[in-house]
Amino acid sequence: MYGLILAGGSGSRLWPLSRELYPKQLLNIQDTESLLQATFERLQECMPSQNIISMTGVKHVSNVRFQLSSLCDNPVILSEPTTKNTAPAIAIACKYIMEKFNDDPVILVVPSDHKISDTKKFVATVAEGEKIAEMGYIVTFGIKPSYPETGYGYINITQDHVERGFKVNKFVEKPDNELAKKYFEDKNYYWNSGIFMFKASVLLEELAKCSPEIYTKLSNFDFSESDEIPFIEFDKMPAISIDYAVMEKSDKIALLKLDCEWKDLGSWKSIYDVGKKDENGNVIVGHVLDEGSKNSLIYSSSKLVATIGLEDTVIVETEDAILACKSDKTQDVKKVFDTLKKQNDNTHLSHKTVYRPWGYYTVLAEGKGFLTKMIQVNPGQKLSVQSHNHRSEHWVILEGMAKVLLEGKEHILSPGHSIDIDVKEIHSLQNPYKDVLKIIEVQKGDLLIEEDIIRYEDMYGRV
Repeated sequence: MYGLILAGGSGSRLWPLSRELYPKQLLNIQDTESLLQATFERLQECMPSQNIISMTGVKHVSNVRFQLSSLCDNPVILSEPTTKNTAPAIAIACKYIMEKFNDDPVILVVPSDHKISDTKKFVATVAEGEKIAEMGYIVTFGIKPSYPETGYGYINITQDHVERGFKVNKFVEKPDNELAKKYFEDKNYYWNSGIFMFKASVLLEELAKCSPEIYTKLSNFDFSESDEIPFIEFDKMPAISIDYAVMEKSDKIALLKLDCEWKDLGSWKSIYDVGKKDENGNVIVGHVLDEGSKNSLIYSSSKLVATIGLEDTVIVETEDAILACKSDKTQDVKKVFDTLKKQNDNTHLSHKTVYRPWGYYTVLAEGKGFLTKMIQVNPGQKLSVQSHNHRSEHWVILEGMAKVLLEGKEHILSPGHSIDIDVKEIHSLQNPYKDVLKIIEVQKGDLLIEEDIIRYEDMYGRV
């Protein structure tokens, strides 16, 4: 068996904690590990680590590789050069697996933002699904609704059995409140978990029948010598979900009930639902002082948040944004995210604190022609060898020892010392020592963006 983790997306409904450049799957929302790491570990119970492929956006590759490298050596990661939804991603992953491993295996496809409490039940259900997939069915894993949810798609089953599963009658879009109540009361409707399983050849056959506009373009991808997905060819793919492309059209769909305390952590309501509640039904995270609130989620990431008398409310604080809404309106957070994106407001794009494989940086101040950061480089890590066409930089060491490479010369700097990097000078900041390195970086120039980085060498594969 092979596994495919869908680790793209921007997690827009978990704004402001989730941002386009550091989305929810990379965040440690409740646990000590990220959602992506928890997903990978769950699949390791079903298959060898080398059989797990993670598909993510080009902007997230280095962070995905960094997180998964703590769980296995040389994780397999495919990079989508642009966003095209799940159908092209899954189709290309199938072709990749068949070509790379000369095999026609069963493939388990999972999103990277689920919380599953009972791993043993999950593994047992996957084993049941594998039997049905070997029979030529595309298996979807359904969740018995526990309330009338409007944020999930639904699946309507027949009473025709396939092993321990059921044949599927139809897929249903996210319903309004009235329809959700009807589906909840009808025993033949399940939530669509977004988890699928199939033989690679079966999925490709169904693509040929149901979505030839995807299938015919697969011949343009060749993984015999490289794992790279070329932008020019991928950009020709239609942007369409696997539900629309195959699941709603195929007559080979079977549903297995997934009964393992599943939760899609796609909204703040779902974060509240799985959170540890106090005696008043509140989920409180971070530096919070509350008086008399009930059934609310109050999340602080940096500042003190004081709340009084809230009911059924969500408050989320980050360094540069605050979200406040009623608990039943959390699905609409995506509208805020989309509006910020249309307005070119960077609050949708990144946090003030941005995590990198080598550590993180926090933007302290910015204005016309200047940008000031605090940069932390973890022990044993280093930034890429790089240059900039539009900015100079001034570094001041705050803590630890810095090894700076500048135009081929090595400089060892201790706290209080500084160094200047001029426009187009090739340089690197490194921390080969045991203590954390912290510096202040002041950028000056006419274009102060991350895209003004020309990399020559990089230990995280970003060249």
